[in-house]
Amino acid sequence: MNWKRYFWPAVGLAAVAFSIWILLHELRGISLDDVWDSLMAISSTHWALSALSAVVAYAALAGYDHIALLHIGKRVSWLFVTLCSFTTYALSHNIGGSVFSGAVIRYRAYVTKGLSGQEVGVLVAVCWFTFVLSTITVGAIVLILVPGLLDRFSDLGLREFSGLTGMLLLVPVIAYVFCSWLNLRPLRIGSLQIHYPRLPIVARQLIIGPLELFAAGAIIYFALPEAGNPGYLVVLGVFLVSFSVAQISHAPGGLGVLEVVFLMGLPDMEAVDVLAALLVFRLFYLIVPLIISLGVVLLFERAQLRRNDN
Repeated sequence: MNWKRYFWPAVGLAAVAFSIWILLHELRGISLDDVWDSLMAISSTHWALSALSAVVAYAALAGYDHIALLHIGKRVSWLFVTLCSFTTYALSHNIGGSVFSGAVIRYRAYVTKGLSGQEVGVLVAVCWFTFVLSTITVGAIVLILVPGLLDRFSDLGLREFSGLTGMLLLVPVIAYVFCSWLNLRPLRIGSLQIHYPRLPIVARQLIIGPLELFAAGAIIYFALPEAGNPGYLVVLGVFLVSFSVAQISHAPGGLGVLEVVFLMGLPDMEAVDVLAALLVFRLFYLIVPLIISLGVVLLFERAQLRRNDN
């Protein structure tokens, strides 16, 4: 039996179980009625803003695939790329292990458009790197602008190192831009060759990638009440930490992990209000896209069956 096949799913399930155990301890005394009251307290305007933020986030995610295709020099219709990207992220965010699950979904879709397995591999690598680059960039900006962010997760008094940490995080970003400008030789990973993108593509990465994170964080920010709200940048910073931990944990949908880290990062807010905001996030960023993406997959597979029959 190949244990590697079951390792990450096991890690993800363990992370979910442990996080839910902590979450139940943190939320003891809170009833479903309390959560429902918090959800009902969110104004219709803020519901709409959260929904709009989710649309912007998924539109930016579609830009990841467009950037990657531009890099490898392949032309695929705008609508197909957008639907493929939406389906990929909607499914992988819910399944967990987004790099691996996303690679399978993209391969199934893009080979029908003439891309080779190696080209799909490069596409997945570029999309993944765009996400990492964006997370580092936005994380650095938040650490510089919000010096007390790290103290929300630690009692070590890291406030004075926040700005320095942010500037250090910007070093690899600047180095990446510089390497692209110099047009250095391609990076080799086994048989895979990854060329440094041209500067116009790098510029797109540094605009579209952060936009997705800004919008995803805004879903939660608009769903939070004003009482005790530390402001958008702090919420964004806590979101980056929680979402990154959720990704590393491989927990499906970051279940439990996202909530635990967010409650740690927003100790001055009512736990029930934070939980309600995260339910709004799960609704607009995970559940609704998942339902739509399943429909897209069924329509795609139906079209492929008809084409094969003909």
